[in-house]
Amino acid sequence: MATAIKNLSHYDANTIPNASNMRFGIVVSEWNEKITTGLLIGALKALKDNGAKDENIIVQFVPGSFELPLGAQHLLEYKKVDGVVCLGSVIQGETKHFDFVCSGTTQGIMDVSLKYDKPVIFGLLTDNTMQQAIDRSGGKYGNKGIDCALACIKMIDAKNNLIK
Repeated sequence: MATAIKNLSHYDANTIPNASNMRFGIVVSEWNEKITTGLLIGALKALKDNGAKDENIIVQFVPGSFELPLGAQHLLEYKKVDGVVCLGSVIQGETKHFDFVCSGTTQGIMDVSLKYDKPVIFGLLTDNTMQQAIDRSGGKYGNKGIDCALACIKMIDAKNNLIK
């Protein structure tokens, strides 16, 4: 979690496995596009900085955060990726819509990960304000997209090491 104590963009590259032989999907919500574009830029940078090849990264856009789980499932089924990073942003409003979208998206991402036995990484910002989302998508607290891409690399590597 990004806080004043921890910036998401800082990590020790020596602790990240080489991603050159891994295939990634990234599902990005079009809702709150300013925020999700920042998250996508961070995720792509982290993947490439750690060896991922352009031809092994597939980006799929979906209308909103609630559609992230199905977008991830499509990438796993039809593009045969090793893992998927889901990137979205839901900002608290005046109604319970926030609660339903966040809850359904969270459960859906977990369900897809377990169904396909592959990492489906939760990169959904659930902030109270637009400023909090900006701060976590390339602002003063770094970029959650970087954190999620690194988690995907690590989880793919962890699985690969278990099945060797």
